[in-house]
Amino acid sequence: MPVFSQLNSDSELNPRAEIVGIKIGNAAKAYPLSAIQPQTPVLDYVGDTSVVIVMAQDKKSIRAFERRIDGDELEFFAKPDSQPPRLIDTQTGSEWDFRGRGVSGKYSGRELKKIFALKDYWFDWKAYNPDTIVYR
Repeated sequence: MPVFSQLNSDSELNPRAEIVGIKIGNAAKAYPLSAIQPQTPVLDYVGDTSVVIVMAQDKKSIRAFERRIDGDELEFFAKPDSQPPRLIDTQTGSEWDFRGRGVSGKYSGRELKKIFALKDYWFDWKAYNPDTIVYR
């Protein structure tokens, strides 16, 4: 039996589906690009860590950050029609750039903690992270 069939048997994802994989400690999560594109930014948790995943307007570049700063868990939305892409946190109205840096507001000059995010194919990510959860 091909490895692809075994890996895909517990998932609705096509083995060659492109995902963004994040692993924090023992928790692993796969985010299909098809789920990220229409709703960037994505606010979620990987294990106990609150994360924000942002896709640039080129639909290729992806960044992930912890949403907690100074003990506060931030929620973000995309600033409409911003070039380059910007986020605004709902708690303070601070504006954030694609590098996770505060560019205006209370958090101007501060940085969100970067999280390693790997663009990969589902079959490959699942092979190394068999207990991964798929974001829906």
